[in-house]
Amino acid sequence: MEVHKFGGSCLRDSTDLDRIADVLGLVEEPVVVVVSALWGTTDRLMRAAKEPRYAGRLVNDLASQHLRFAPTIVNDQAYVRFQRVLIGIEDALSTLATDRSDWSARNRLLAAGERLSALVVAHHLKGKGLDAHAVGAEDIGLKLNGTHIAGRVDLEASASRLDTAALSGLPVVTGWFGEGADGQLALLGRGGSDHTATALAALLEASKVVLWKDVDGIHPLNPRWGITTQPVPYLGYSQAIEFANADATVLHPATVEPVLKLGIPIEIRHLNGRHAKASTVIGPDVVGVSGIRAVSVQQKVARVRTSMAYIHDSQRVLSQVLSAFSDKSIRLHTYQIGGQLWEFIVPQHEVHRVRTVFKDAGLEATHDFFSALITMIGCGENMANELDGNVLMSWSHEPMYVTQSTSHLLTQRDDISLLMEEVFHHLPVNRPT
Repeated sequence: MEVHKFGGSCLRDSTDLDRIADVLGLVEEPVVVVVSALWGTTDRLMRAAKEPRYAGRLVNDLASQHLRFAPTIVNDQAYVRFQRVLIGIEDALSTLATDRSDWSARNRLLAAGERLSALVVAHHLKGKGLDAHAVGAEDIGLKLNGTHIAGRVDLEASASRLDTAALSGLPVVTGWFGEGADGQLALLGRGGSDHTATALAALLEASKVVLWKDVDGIHPLNPRWGITTQPVPYLGYSQAIEFANADATVLHPATVEPVLKLGIPIEIRHLNGRHAKASTVIGPDVVGVSGIRAVSVQQKVARVRTSMAYIHDSQRVLSQVLSAFSDKSIRLHTYQIGGQLWEFIVPQHEVHRVRTVFKDAGLEATHDFFSALITMIGCGENMANELDGNVLMSWSHEPMYVTQSTSHLLTQRDDISLLMEEVFHHLPVNRPT
């Protein structure tokens, strides 16, 4: 079995649905399809959730938008479900108009985008001769690991509940949400449909996951820096996780984890590219192969330092600190533990909350600000030895944070675009070293 996921950027107009039907018609293996909401729908729903009193035209607009994708759905039995979703949007907006803190109504409203998308995509595919039908993620037993907003699919809980019978034919499954730990609807973070796809692949022991995008793979540097690069042809799982957590907007941070232990490959493909082949493949880490695969940039970061008085107590306190970071959703770029001295790199706006976490753990902390954190993915312990000392000094006067497969560099330079040109000139990016 294969799992194919189509994001909102691949659902802009009905010609995209024709292309989706074409590529699915060429797949010889059984397929499960995962879809996001149509392009722009989730943003509209989020705006309506914030100002429900001013969302009067939303339901009619959404109905018209989706009917343009599948006008003949009005003659199909799926139209009953289509109308039910629209009524659900009205009910959710009515509830939010009087109680904007109602999480249940908010999640029902936001999940409606994926529900409508699955219905019109399945109907269009059905019209092309494919045995397609829309399936709600929570209806087949997909459990998430939290309430309201969850970090990931709970694979263990989902495995015991998954209704594989509902996945016969060509199921078009709603991405981004599932049943929360409290039995109510819960959402993943933005971009979480990728995670839905890989979680289903793990549960079904699929042969591969194909993530269809409107970009030609994962590039070694975010295109916003104006440097032309070619897509990275292969990323190991650990490299992909590092990059997703850093700067790879193409990939949701939780995408890789479900398939890692099973070794299921993830392919990134361009829906409207000249060739329907994978531009980037993510798979098992290749032992003994080094080489910089990507460079990420995190701007406006802070280094927070603290020290332990008694090193024998460090493991317990570190666990307490990291748990507090997770509970408070504090983003941690990287950290380094050197005996009694600890250094954490976080966004500048998180400094106050980070220092509060340390204070609660009985630790005093200091901090300093930097223009950016440069992360070189795919290189590691020998990185500093390979670079000329003068080159490193021109980038930063700070020592590198080095792990087995990643090097981090703090810089005070504000000319990040120029710095990235220098980095790409001196580093063998995306080439074996």
